[in-house]
Amino acid sequence: MAKLVECVPNFSEGNNKEVIDALGQAISRTPGCVLLDVDAGASTNRTVYTFVGSPEAIVEGALSAARVAEQLIDMSQHTGEHPRMGALDVCPFVPVMNVSMEECVTCAHVFGQRLAAELGVPVYLYGEAAREESRKALPAIRAGEYEALPEKLAKPEWAPDFGPPTFVPRWGATVTGARTFLIAYNVNLLCTKELAHRIALNLREQGRGANQPGRLKRVQGIGWYLEEENIAQVSTNLLDFETTPLHAIYEDVCRDAEALNLPVVGSQLVGLVPKKAMLDTAEFYIKKEKLFILEEEQKIRLVVSRLGLDSLSPFHPRERIIEYLVQAGEVDGGLVAKPLGAFVRAVGGRSAAPGGGSVSAAAAALGAALGCMVGLMSYGKRQFEELDPIMRKLIPPFHQAMDELVAMVDADSRAFSSYMEAMKLPKSTPEEQERRMAAMQQGLKTAVRVPCALAEKVSGLWPALKELAHHCNLACKSDIQVGAKMLEAAVFGAYFNVMINLKDITDEKFKLAMSQKVSRLLEEAKQGSALVLALLEKRGA
Repeated sequence: MAKLVECVPNFSEGNNKEVIDALGQAISRTPGCVLLDVDAGASTNRTVYTFVGSPEAIVEGALSAARVAEQLIDMSQHTGEHPRMGALDVCPFVPVMNVSMEECVTCAHVFGQRLAAELGVPVYLYGEAAREESRKALPAIRAGEYEALPEKLAKPEWAPDFGPPTFVPRWGATVTGARTFLIAYNVNLLCTKELAHRIALNLREQGRGANQPGRLKRVQGIGWYLEEENIAQVSTNLLDFETTPLHAIYEDVCRDAEALNLPVVGSQLVGLVPKKAMLDTAEFYIKKEKLFILEEEQKIRLVVSRLGLDSLSPFHPRERIIEYLVQAGEVDGGLVAKPLGAFVRAVGGRSAAPGGGSVSAAAAALGAALGCMVGLMSYGKRQFEELDPIMRKLIPPFHQAMDELVAMVDADSRAFSSYMEAMKLPKSTPEEQERRMAAMQQGLKTAVRVPCALAEKVSGLWPALKELAHHCNLACKSDIQVGAKMLEAAVFGAYFNVMINLKDITDEKFKLAMSQKVSRLLEEAKQGSALVLALLEKRGA
């Protein structure tokens, strides 16, 4: 699969539409770059662009926009609520798909070096790309902002990483680096800027200083006032949403606001957000309120409601969640994106992939889907009301497995394709033969691990399926019977795919471990299916 890097340049212009559009066009016209989002703020006088592309293309896109900014933005005339130090204030590179952090660090270094050389401006490195520990945090570099640059650049300890240590009035300075996904998240308050900032100081990790740290790790924060909305905001950057999630920010702001008798009126996400950040917050409210929600779309809707994400403008998930945008931009959505008829014809084509492995994954997904359906047909109806607590427990594993098994349809096809590609490698010299053999062995091991993972996933469903057979609506008896046999058939398919690929693997220890594992999982599947069918026959007698 293609390598994908996200770039999120922040330019110091949020009011002039011509400038905002020109910067966006410079990015979108760069070959290999896809502009996903443009978020302009009038009070902050700042626009955040989000675009993705290959590591090479993403650097070119950022440079194209920087060249336009040099012509159109004059920092000597700039004012705004957001801290800033340059026309292109900060330009981070973020790994999205099949890209390491090291590759993003390289992007930042290449971009910084070329920007400094072309425009003759000072450039600093931060985050994972920083060369000094003292420059890892963006606020440390940006302290004093644009106005402090003439004095700052004269100090040896603040010599830029690239470019001259001289003040360029129209430009200022730029910070570039590599980081994990940063979420810009603001909570709205009906109060003064000072009160909002007071809450921000309580929350942000930096707090009020070394002796008064804030409560939330990996969070930056500031209080400001949005004149155009006539509200204050606690504006935060979540540097690691898995350490401090979205709901932790919102709930803490609400607590502090309540203590000060201040109303919270929703919140705002600036730019894009990872799907996992939204789903983690959904799970928090589902658990807190004892809700029962399965569908991803409904979980996202719950988060929008609980956090008030549409309080300032409509929140459209398909336009704001990065995975949805990336999927929308993909030309080939894989086998699972095909209509059923097209998938069947692809299997029936004169090609080794998709084959039995993908068909097994599809069968397993359908088996899990039938389990989910039977659970839902036994839930939420007055006649089965006593079953609701049981079904709330049994349905989610099937629903989750259904989605994970669908993904394995393409995973299996890709795994076998990697082996076929390795076979095409050159073999003229002993070195080439050795590389080809190593790639083929690795491809075969991957082709074994995918169906083995499928069998493991199905193995985890048998306890729930047995309990479902004990309690389910008997009008769905045939559906759960079919589901059990589909899951069993899928494990048979996984077993056959593992065994045929194991015979050509030279790693005897790997062969033995995988053979024993898949054989055990097959026996579990046989017994699990038989027990489910026997339970249903007994109930139906």
